[in-house]
Amino acid sequence: MSDDKILPDHRDYISALATGLEVLAAFDAEHQQMTLTQVAERMGIDRAKARRFLLTLHALGFIRRDGRVFALTPKVLTLGQAYTASNNYLAVVEHYLKDITLSLGESASLGKLDGQYVVYVARSPASHRLMSINITTGTRLPAPYTSMGRVLAAWLDSAEQKVWLSEAQLTAHTRRSVTTPEALKEVLDVTREQGYNIVDQELEEGLRSVAVPVFSGKGGLIGAMNVSTNASRVSLETLTNECLPVLQQAAQNIRADTR
Repeated sequence: MSDDKILPDHRDYISALATGLEVLAAFDAEHQQMTLTQVAERMGIDRAKARRFLLTLHALGFIRRDGRVFALTPKVLTLGQAYTASNNYLAVVEHYLKDITLSLGESASLGKLDGQYVVYVARSPASHRLMSINITTGTRLPAPYTSMGRVLAAWLDSAEQKVWLSEAQLTAHTRRSVTTPEALKEVLDVTREQGYNIVDQELEEGLRSVAVPVFSGKGGLIGAMNVSTNASRVSLETLTNECLPVLQQAAQNIRADTR
C-alpha cells in the first residue's frame, strides 16, 4: 500500500475515527483535565458531539470521568507501547541517549515530526529541569521553534517542506523567535547544509538546544536527536564545540548498530 495520505473527503476516510483520536490528542500537559465544554471548545465541535466521543472513549477505558471533569487513563500508554514494540531501533537509541546524558550531564531526546509539532519518542532526562513544563515521552512542542523540529523539517523533500512552511504557525515566544516563513526557510537551508541546528532561546527564555538527524543503517531517517541545556550554564561555544560532537558520534553509532 502506498504511503500517500488520503484526504478527509476520500470515501475511505472515517471521520468518526479521526475525531476520536483528535479528542485523545487534545489532552496534553496544559490540558490534563477538561470539562465537556472545554473539550468541545478546544476541538471546535458542539457539546453533543464532544459528549458522544468522550463517553465512548470512557467506555473503552481510554478516558476516566470524575464528575464533570474528564482525563486520560494509563490505557492510552498502550498505543505508545505498540509504536515502541514495532520500532526495535528505539532500544538502540535509548542506549545512546543515556550515554549522552552520562557524558554531558544534559538531557538528550529523540523526536519525530507530526505536522507542526515535534513529538518526543525517547528521552534521557538530566537531574535538572529545563522548561516550565515537564518534558516526557509523548510531549509535543511547536516544531518551528525546536532544534529537532527544524532538523526534521530541513530533511523534508522540497514539496513537503513548502507545504510545511505555508502551514507553520509562527509566534514570537521570545524576542529571539523567528516570525516569518522566509526567515525560517533560511534557517532550514543552513541546517540541511551544515547537518545540525541550534535553537537559542526562541521557544523559552533560558532554553538552548542542538539537534542532528539520525539515520538507520539502511539510510532511513529515524528522527532527530538533541541535547537541551540551560543558557545560563552552557554557552553557545560549549554547545557547539563540546555537545555537538558527542551528539554526532552517537548518531553515527546508532546508524552502525541499526543495519
